[in-house]
Amino acid sequence: MNLLQALILGIVEGLTEFLPVSSTGHLTIVEKLFGLSIDDAGVTAFTAIIQVGAIAAVFVYFQSDIARLAIAWFRGLFHRSARVDPDYRFAWYIIVGSIPIGIVGFVGKDFIAGSLRNLWIVVAALILWSIVMLVAESVGRHMRTEKEMTLKDALLIGIVQCIALIPGVSRSGATISAGLFSSFNRVAATRISFFLSIPALTAAGAYEATTQASAISASVGWLPTIVATVVSFLVAYVAIAWLLRLVARHSIAVFIGYRVGVAILVAVLLLTGVISAT
Repeated sequence: MNLLQALILGIVEGLTEFLPVSSTGHLTIVEKLFGLSIDDAGVTAFTAIIQVGAIAAVFVYFQSDIARLAIAWFRGLFHRSARVDPDYRFAWYIIVGSIPIGIVGFVGKDFIAGSLRNLWIVVAALILWSIVMLVAESVGRHMRTEKEMTLKDALLIGIVQCIALIPGVSRSGATISAGLFSSFNRVAATRISFFLSIPALTAAGAYEATTQASAISASVGWLPTIVATVVSFLVAYVAIAWLLRLVARHSIAVFIGYRVGVAILVAVLLLTGVISAT
């Protein structure tokens, strides 16, 4: 991988990680267009590691919220009286909601990195989850705030987040949709999605960096990986601010046309033999 490719992939990751359009799906498509082997261990690890840049943007953008939640959580661990604080409960809900994807991601890591890295799966997921997003917007009552989150909500959204392990679904698209189905307003559903991304993506990136270091060195290279990670951080920071402003005023259904358009374009490229599915 050359530095120009790394730069482009970093931009793609930063733009798409938190938008409900599937960052993994987009990275898989662009990697294939670059002629990279998408089932190569180094490329798979690269895809997971550069997400850490986007997560770093979440840490910076929500630093005051994260600090408040962390302080409330630690206080609650040692002082019973502090456990009535809604921030203490919310912090636990984020932890609990992150457990399902941790289990499924670890148990099914070989299948996820192998068989699911198929562009026909990306095409199908982009279209099918668009329908789910449309239904979520239609039936959601948009009444609840994040302070009204319960353990049941955390588990439900956390379980739905596992579906995003399928490239093309979109982790943010899955979690925001689950939040809307649970009657959260769009901003609350989006903020919950951001917070749930922290444990899941940080763990995935750290795991790949430590277990696939040799694969990165052998195929992609650490300099392109670092460049892409830094770029994804910068772009993701801007994307977070833009998305929060957008969902405050508009439905997430505005992304459906784009998702379907990308799916159709990739299907055409596949059918005409311009690119292969794996």
